[in-house]
Amino acid sequence: MKGIPNMGQILKQAQQFQEKMAKLQEEVGEKTIEASAGGGMVTVVVNGRQELVSIKIEPEVIDPDDPEMLQDLIMAAINEGMARAKEMVNQEMAKLTKGLNLPNIPGLI
Repeated sequence: MKGIPNMGQILKQAQQFQEKMAKLQEEVGEKTIEASAGGGMVTVVVNGRQELVSIKIEPEVIDPDDPEMLQDLIMAAINEGMARAKEMVNQEMAKLTKGLNLPNIPGLI
């Protein structure tokens, strides 16, 4: 049958894609995103593996009489950082899978 790739060629392409995916996962995992809340009073850094790398809290936002405000700022900054990290990963994945029409597969990265 002409025009149908043989199984060996399909497996070779799948292996190449898997190697590219592993390299992308490693590269994206090392990239970081910074996000802040409260006008920069709380700043976090999140990596492409969606791990919190660092957190910086400005001293003037620490009010012993209002711990809830600080908690809210920390949560807002972390959630923004995680969302940005996820978006970065999705953009990098889109470059790799361009034209493959793959479904959204959670946990790939």
